[in-house]
Amino acid sequence: MSNAKALALSEPAHGQGVAPCCPPLTERPMTADEAETAARMFKALGDPVRLRLFSAVASHEGGEACVCDISDVGVSQPTVSHHLKKLKEAGLLTSERRGTWVYYRVEPSVVAAMGRLLTLPAAA
Repeated sequence: MSNAKALALSEPAHGQGVAPCCPPLTERPMTADEAETAARMFKALGDPVRLRLFSAVASHEGGEACVCDISDVGVSQPTVSHHLKKLKEAGLLTSERRGTWVYYRVEPSVVAAMGRLLTLPAAA
């Protein structure tokens, strides 16, 4: 069970898998709502500790990591928990409690949406 509230960073398009919340930056100017959603995501990743935690979860075998496996980022455990909470609030992570441990996961759709947002058009 997930305890996370995720932002609508991406939604499946009809028959096309993941569609980003926002168009690629080079496609058209963002609307105010699109910019607000993207800004929350980038703000959460703008902290070096949060970026390291996000990377640790994303690169962990199986695509999920126990908090016990990702706490070595140079800050105390309460601070790790605070940063993980901020990443969850931004919709970048989901979590599931299993016994006494919490497991974090980066949804593939979130990574795909981030990639599409920053994609440049193909050279002609």
